[in-house]
Amino acid sequence: MRQGPIIPYQASPRSPDTRFEILDPSFQKYRLYSGCVEQLASGMWWAEGPVWFGDGRYLLVSDIPSNRIMRWDEASSQWGVFRHNSNHANGMARDAQGRLLVCEHLTRRITRTEYDGSITVLADQYQGKPLNSPNDIVCQMQGPDRGTVWFTDPPFGISGNWEGAPAKAEQPDAVYRLGVDGTLQQVLTDLRGPNGLAFSPDEKVLYVVESRATPSRLIWAYDVGANGELSGRRLLVDAQGAGSLDGIAVDKDGNLWCGWGSDGRAGVASEGLDGVRVFNPQGVAIGHIHLPERCANLCFGGDRHNTLYMASTHSLYAIHLHAGGAV
Repeated sequence: MRQGPIIPYQASPRSPDTRFEILDPSFQKYRLYSGCVEQLASGMWWAEGPVWFGDGRYLLVSDIPSNRIMRWDEASSQWGVFRHNSNHANGMARDAQGRLLVCEHLTRRITRTEYDGSITVLADQYQGKPLNSPNDIVCQMQGPDRGTVWFTDPPFGISGNWEGAPAKAEQPDAVYRLGVDGTLQQVLTDLRGPNGLAFSPDEKVLYVVESRATPSRLIWAYDVGANGELSGRRLLVDAQGAGSLDGIAVDKDGNLWCGWGSDGRAGVASEGLDGVRVFNPQGVAIGHIHLPERCANLCFGGDRHNTLYMASTHSLYAIHLHAGGAV
């Protein structure tokens, strides 16, 4: 697979970095004065699904069209291929035992990579029909539901050859819950293009991006009850045409750090807003990190879990913060 474009980039010579924009005074405390946005690597076609492995001090990131998962090493700054023929992997996470969970577009399934490197299929169908193209994934880490996996399943990977292969959708756009006993539940079917998802720090609230809502992308919040029952649906964020919401990462204070891209529609003044938009738990925009490329997904990592890694079109970026990831 040929390499994607290498995006020229120059780190900010100023401290604090002017790319860290404060929209509300409450965001000020998260700025690390000498922290700046860094470009760690470039050359992907569409970067997605970053996941941090602190025990190995490395980050994995999907390059969906290139059919590979890339690996960045924190200790050496080396960049290379972790897995080729990744089945057009998209979202990734770790389970409660630290194993890699992967959403695969081409095979339309969820897999787990075992400690010996072998692959276990966790879900590839529901009620006898294939899934669409699993997109993003999270695992519960607390309480009696520890180890339960949630994932979104829009048809993006079966809409063409760029991120998978053309196929007919046999399931509604849905959010699924995979219990530790292997039971698969279709918990939401009323969102158009469910995309990024994340839990609040106490895992009592589930956030889901509706990326095909019209006329604007939305983030919905749900209360999580026993056995994964969802209630109290409420609209938390309406992008209002100013940007395209994608993946989500939540910090310890409950703020949502959202992948953000210029909307690109005629008449919408959103040019130059590619990057990360940050919302507090009440849905108020409090900050923005400007990037030269659209950010699709992001995660917290680093030895103190205060580095934000941003998978952004062709490149991987990072910034150190006075904020820590919730998981």
